Amino acid sequence: MDLSRRAILAAAGAAPAGAALAAEAVRPDDESHWAKVATLFDAPPRGIVQLENGYFGAMTKSTRVAFEQHTARVNRETSIYAREAFNGDMAAVRARCAKLLGVGADEIAFTRGGTESMVTLIGGYNRLKPGDAVLYADLDYDSMKTSMAALEKVRGVRVVKIDLPEPAGRQNVIDAYEAALKANPDVRMMLLTHLSNRTGLVPPVKEIVALAKARNVDVLLDSGHALGQTEFSVRDLGVEFAGFGLHKWIGAPVGIGLVYIRKDRIPDIDVSILEAPSDRIDARPHTGTLNFATLLSVPDAIAAHEAIGLAPKARRLRYLRDRWAEAVQDDPRIQVLTPNDPDMHAGITSFRIAGKTSREDNLALRRLLMDRYRIFTIERLGVAKGCCVRVSPSFVNTPADMDALAKALREIART
Repeated sequence: MDLSRRAILAAAGAAPAGAALAAEAVRPDDESHWAKVATLFDAPPRGIVQLENGYFGAMTKSTRVAFEQHTARVNRETSIYAREAFNGDMAAVRARCAKLLGVGADEIAFTRGGTESMVTLIGGYNRLKPGDAVLYADLDYDSMKTSMAALEKVRGVRVVKIDLPEPAGRQNVIDAYEAALKANPDVRMMLLTHLSNRTGLVPPVKEIVALAKARNVDVLLDSGHALGQTEFSVRDLGVEFAGFGLHKWIGAPVGIGLVYIRKDRIPDIDVSILEAPSDRIDARPHTGTLNFATLLSVPDAIAAHEAIGLAPKARRLRYLRDRWAEAVQDDPRIQVLTPNDPDMHAGITSFRIAGKTSREDNLALRRLLMDRYRIFTIERLGVAKGCCVRVSPSFVNTPADMDALAKALREIART
């Protein structure tokens, strides 16, 4: 199957035959182009506006077909494949992923998703000693928060939790982390979420990492939602430890992620208790038997991702977010939980109705949107100032979908 950028887009009619699309020229509001991109994906169920694309990302049709072909091959060849050809194929996929991230192939290892990547880092970080402290925030992911809290028993450290400001802004988020580090000089390691699964907030990662380093604090970066949705360089961010998911905004099959550890820092993460002692990053996570076809499909997903283009994807997702969020922001009854600063949000943004902060309130709101308006979203818990409903559009969505959401929210807020 030809999965070149030109072939994928030409198949959808999104680029002239024989010519690759000039990615930087694609406008986020060019609906003719994005309608063609949408045809690269299977359509969601008829009559439902699917605005909960943050759980996992749909594969393009080309990736799905490739996954089915890889599955058929593995099912046919079974252990003949697994014990003979797979290791070479895995090395090639690993090199492709390293190129995507701009890091060394010996600095990444496969996991079964972003959560496993981060738990590998949090649980394995071995530079803590009793009396040290670790820090995390309310907008971090549930499993990561649980893992950080567990370090009190596992490592004998003090656990510091902070609540990020709301409304959030570039400086007040930086100030919140700086104040926490100043107030807790014993913090030696902290969790930082690159793009919050709760509200969609993108903090100033580079600046926060720099101020942490100035205080001898290591940062474990959770980039589960950022990869494929935002533009960044791992090297430029200055992080030495990060976790990534490939089945969200890269569009690989469910069940594949990456853990990154800068080469000179690999010894600072423990070898898995299921592995023999090793200085290689591969010994840090232990996944058991990965789904061979899932891993083999990763280059197909990356090819589709790059065919659409990271910069156009990022602009399109922000455009769809802005379409509804800016339409309701002048209504004091609707609280939009990310700022309009394009550096502090991507496609994901959450909202709540003023005064409706409980889990029950937001579960009811999510159900109302589905039952009355056929708009599918999801409630999010754990935000310090109250629960909310998350909106995560993708490339099958249109401005009309976002307008329908804004209209529905204004109607609901009036009742």
